[in-house]
Amino acid sequence: MQRLMHWIDGAARAPGSDRWLPVHEPASGRVYAEVAAGSADDVAAAVTAAARAAPAWAALPNSARAAWLERLAAALEARIDDFAHVEARDGGKPFALARDAEIPRAVANLRFFAHAATQFASESHHGEAGLNYTLRTPLGVVATISPWNLPLYLFTWKIAPALAAGNTVVAKPSEVTPASATLLAELSGEIGFPPGVINVVHGSGADVGDALVDDPRVRAVSFTGSTAVGRRIGARTGAALKKASLELGGKNATLVFADSDWETQLGTLVRSAFQNSGQICLCGSRILVERGIYETFRERFVAEALALRVGDPMDSDARMGPLVSQAQFDKVLAAIERARAEGGHVLCGGHALARPGWFVAPTVIDGLGPDCATNREEIFGPVVTLQPFDDDAQALALANAGDYGLSASIWTRDLVRAHRLAAALRVGMVWINTWLMRDLRTPFGGTGASGLGREGGMEAMRFFTEPKNIGLSLE
Repeated sequence: MQRLMHWIDGAARAPGSDRWLPVHEPASGRVYAEVAAGSADDVAAAVTAAARAAPAWAALPNSARAAWLERLAAALEARIDDFAHVEARDGGKPFALARDAEIPRAVANLRFFAHAATQFASESHHGEAGLNYTLRTPLGVVATISPWNLPLYLFTWKIAPALAAGNTVVAKPSEVTPASATLLAELSGEIGFPPGVINVVHGSGADVGDALVDDPRVRAVSFTGSTAVGRRIGARTGAALKKASLELGGKNATLVFADSDWETQLGTLVRSAFQNSGQICLCGSRILVERGIYETFRERFVAEALALRVGDPMDSDARMGPLVSQAQFDKVLAAIERARAEGGHVLCGGHALARPGWFVAPTVIDGLGPDCATNREEIFGPVVTLQPFDDDAQALALANAGDYGLSASIWTRDLVRAHRLAAALRVGMVWINTWLMRDLRTPFGGTGASGLGREGGMEAMRFFTEPKNIGLSLE
């Protein structure tokens, strides 16, 4: 059986405890590999390697670090199909989605921050109090903790700016989907990346994540995952006065107005609900529809959901694969039963598919208001609710109901309305007449239960550096 090992100081390393965790194939439910079950000792070894490599990496010219990231991006791009296959098997996502969107985005992450490294600059100020210049120095060793839903996409989204800014990294990918991070680490070794600059330690949050967050040599933690875990990390980093970026959950609203081109955009609206089986923090899981078109929209949307082909990730026609794990499968099915108990009407789906693996049919529910658990708690599966609204004020109130504040989308031809609502929505990101249109220069993140801080562009470069102001008298 394949064994996925740590990557520490430029080499694969078995866990010191010789303990291993099973890695499942979601499409069958079978164990297909084992991943290292890391410990605090493994974390300490990785942090030591990163600390040893940090001075030389930070001393490189920005252009030299950029060249290393470009080299890694080119090596990844040359093996897109290999990585897409790994992600399809490991995470259950359609191979075509991984090949055409998610692995290319990982390549783009590396390239974008390679370019950012050459553009990132210190600031200077004069004309008020002498001459001041502000340096942006690397922190040293930083930790990144990435989730299972977009394994390589989000792994690179974190390590790329950290490396570009001059830090060395100890990364913990999810133990549920560890394969692509392992393969990328091995690829970094193949191209000669300096040992200790990129380190990967596998294992559970309790055994590896906590040790990584608590190590005093780790100067910052970038985490993407659940709100519950994010709160725990925030408490630990806060007590240590350590930098933390927390990108957490979402319960995103999709606002569909009668004057919108919703009929021609229905495919995008369905994709925004069910891409990656709804296991994307940006999916629109609460669809708010103006009452005048509600019944027609509901009929058409349900028909499109029923037409989605759910199948094996390697099936070229599959639009949706399985959920990532038994735990997620159980959670989603329990949420559907809770929706029924709350009085929701299941319009389609609402059940597991009668086949091996962790497949749940695309599910659409209506008849529930904003205060029920179904419309307030993150489900993170192929489950969406429909709610009607009568006017702009009610649409805004429904969209802002709840604790999450990650993203929203507004669908209308009235751009005055769109801009007014976008400004009033309590979220970090709003799309108008589109979904998941990403410019990597823009800040990414949310408010409330959706987290703290922003990633992307110069926001990420600033997070991974420490400002130091130097003032010079001109007298």
